[in-house]
Amino acid sequence: MISRERLTDSFLEMVRIDSLSRKERDMADHLLKKLRKMGFEPYEDDTGPKIGGNAGNIICHVPGIPGKPVLLLMAHMDTVAPGTGKKPVVDGDVIRSDGTTVLGGDDAAGIAVILETVSSLMEDGTPHGDLYLVFTVAEEGGLFGARNLDISRIPADFAFIMDDEGPIATAAVKAPFYNRFKVTFRGRAAHAGLEPEKGLNAIMLASKALADLPHAGRIDAESTSNIGIISGGTARNIVSETCTVEGEVRSIYEDRLERYTKEILDHIRNVTEELGGQVETEVERMYPGYSMDESSPIICLLKEAADKAGLPLNLHATGGGSDTNVINGYGIPAVDVSVGMDRVHSTAERIRISDMEKACRFLEAIITTALTYSR
Repeated sequence: MISRERLTDSFLEMVRIDSLSRKERDMADHLLKKLRKMGFEPYEDDTGPKIGGNAGNIICHVPGIPGKPVLLLMAHMDTVAPGTGKKPVVDGDVIRSDGTTVLGGDDAAGIAVILETVSSLMEDGTPHGDLYLVFTVAEEGGLFGARNLDISRIPADFAFIMDDEGPIATAAVKAPFYNRFKVTFRGRAAHAGLEPEKGLNAIMLASKALADLPHAGRIDAESTSNIGIISGGTARNIVSETCTVEGEVRSIYEDRLERYTKEILDHIRNVTEELGGQVETEVERMYPGYSMDESSPIICLLKEAADKAGLPLNLHATGGGSDTNVINGYGIPAVDVSVGMDRVHSTAERIRISDMEKACRFLEAIITTALTYSR
């Protein structure tokens, strides 16, 4: 039976732990200890040193009935800034930040829901198939933990990432492909007071190239682009020789992603070269997108589980990325499931205890419903 008190205590304990991206050591140690106390044998992988962090992903196998679908349950350990010295405030059913930091429910709520659901299954002796619990590092800003996960050790049939917002039984079943790009503009340096005519200002090249981009902001209903970082120059009295711009393009559709990225970079190159400058470009696919058909087995499973839990199912598309993107890229059908977090990435972040309880019941329904499916 889901314990509201245990769930609340577990959540409060975790949000008080500092766990910024690449600094998840204390959270990892806490989870290793907790999982061992539950009778499991968790392990930590080698992602930490690979990404310049102090902790790796935590992986734990929960044995179940052989031959049944194997489920991967995931959440991430890291939080965004300001996330040091978090002081949660309990106000009736609501747990909120004290206003000086984020709360850290993104994604301590996901971890707490997974742990409480597994604890309840064990206490009640509820039958279930094999479960793999994975708590990743450095999800924020690049999904680095999931991208370095050795998926060959996790033979999952379906994955449920507990990291979405919205009412309980909300699930993101579409998410975009994501390209990041970096453009270095090259002009000519010169003394700004003595001979500016001999220079070619790279910052001005960048501003003219970016002023009339073919795609910016909302491109279409399922595609976006953004310029997020501009840096350049060395001194006020030197005509800037270089300027660097970093941006992104996202789309549910991979062909559109590639076309929009190419059109943006071609425009930048053409404008810059017409003005006498040069550009160097880098493009990196950060993660793949995914789109689940409503007739796919994982969506059918979600529908049955929502009915069993007595919750209205809300399937939606998201413009953000999560570990769900990476897991789908590994070939495991995955969806991002709400745990009730609200106003994330802000000092007004909050969550309802009753929503986390509902999330546990929904996850329990997912796990037990999966027993009726074949591998």
